[in-house]
Amino acid sequence: MPDLTQIILIAPAVLLALAFHEFSHGWMADRLGDPTARLSGRLTMNPFSHLDILGTIMIFVPPHIGWAKPVPVNPYNLHQPKRDIVWVSLAGPGANLLMAAGFGLVIRGFNSGFLGSISLPEPAVMILFYGLLINISLAVFNLIPIPPLDGSRILGGLLPSDLEKEYRKLDQFGPFLILILVIGGSLLHIPILGYIITPFVRFFAGLFAGIPNLI
Repeated sequence: MPDLTQIILIAPAVLLALAFHEFSHGWMADRLGDPTARLSGRLTMNPFSHLDILGTIMIFVPPHIGWAKPVPVNPYNLHQPKRDIVWVSLAGPGANLLMAAGFGLVIRGFNSGFLGSISLPEPAVMILFYGLLINISLAVFNLIPIPPLDGSRILGGLLPSDLEKEYRKLDQFGPFLILILVIGGSLLHIPILGYIITPFVRFFAGLFAGIPNLI
């Protein structure tokens, strides 16, 4: 488990990433006809409106898989539910990649000297790196097509209706599949999720910040 100093440095990036992720789901749903998130007070960047206490704690405990309170979305309010739920689901991971790009461009600016001879204190540098890594990791993890992750709703929305109906039968087993990946990987000392997420983190870290070997 990270020490207190690491937690203090990681916490701002975690809170911002989770808040922007959930806000973006709600914002996109609102734009596409569903005001549920706005009416329930969840269309906000206040991270404390989105935090799940246990899910937040789990982010800081190996294997560092946590979660926020999902923003409520009523697909029946959407203009075209099957199409629009794809955009609503993409909005969260997309927002995290956008935020990662912002952190990465700042890092690239300092590394290249584009921002001049400004020197940041080490804690600020670490917050930038954590912001980059956490946002990429959160985006990639949520795009895994296992219910209830965003990737499952994206895939379901793209499938023909008959195949989607069959795929949706996995909904009741999804959380158990994720637990198997996390707990099974830990017990077997095989970082299954790491094998999935790390290549993407390296790719986007290289793309955004110019540091492909960051992890």
